[in-house]
Amino acid sequence: MKPIITASAYAGESAGPRPPVLLDVRWQLGGPNGRAAYEEGHLPGAVYVDLDTELAGPAGAGGGRHPLPDPESFGAAMRRAGVSPDRPVVVYDGGLGWAAARAWWLLRWAGHEDVRVLDGGLAAWEGELSTDVPRPHEGDFRPKPGALPVLDADGAAALARTGVLLDARAAERYRGDVEPIDRVGGHIPGALSAPTGENVGEDGRYLPAGRLTDRFAALGASEDREIGVYCGSGVSGAHEVLALEIAGLRAALYPGSWSEWSSDESRPVATGPEPQ
Repeated sequence: MKPIITASAYAGESAGPRPPVLLDVRWQLGGPNGRAAYEEGHLPGAVYVDLDTELAGPAGAGGGRHPLPDPESFGAAMRRAGVSPDRPVVVYDGGLGWAAARAWWLLRWAGHEDVRVLDGGLAAWEGELSTDVPRPHEGDFRPKPGALPVLDADGAAALARTGVLLDARAAERYRGDVEPIDRVGGHIPGALSAPTGENVGEDGRYLPAGRLTDRFAALGASEDREIGVYCGSGVSGAHEVLALEIAGLRAALYPGSWSEWSSDESRPVATGPEPQ
């Protein structure tokens, strides 16, 4: 099953006998909670889910800004939103696709088999918006973590030497020219720069599978090599994992990402445009 769905295809499914559970996960780095925007207007039937509190655990203790949530807490949040294992789920955000991809990745990692991202997000929806806040029936989804691969710091360091480790942040952060958030700029030695912005077209929708395959092949990613992805805190990295999935490639996510890696002064940091 493709991990993305067009707005028109979703409209058709939502009008059918078994409509997907729809989650609105609008979020922006350093910005306000997306709840206010949701209440101003959302796709009909969408349930709001907060990335910082429901799609991540508490920051701190060396785990990065958006560590994986406790499975029980995550499961409870998903059940409140109406998620069940036998019903498809569609997620969307304000357009970047990062938060939606994070929700997609978490649900897939936790064992849900039918999750898709609304390609292009809110901007792709041509229908009316709603201000009604639904009260869904409690779902019965119970996370079974481990369905998608993850990396820790040591695993990411090793993969940068033996496989393909992609850095999904903006190129200037990879190079260390600027670092607006974390302790120090740069990248994990051996990682390759692969900004998420190059996964999509001008309309914010994912590039066709063939173009994504070519993009990642140029970075050395192929079916016969182990692939990993990291970003700043495990959010935009999920977007890259999804893009790789569209291209037919399975990749592991390093959830702690640069925010975890750079918090430990004993870990090496590379700067400049080259991997090492």
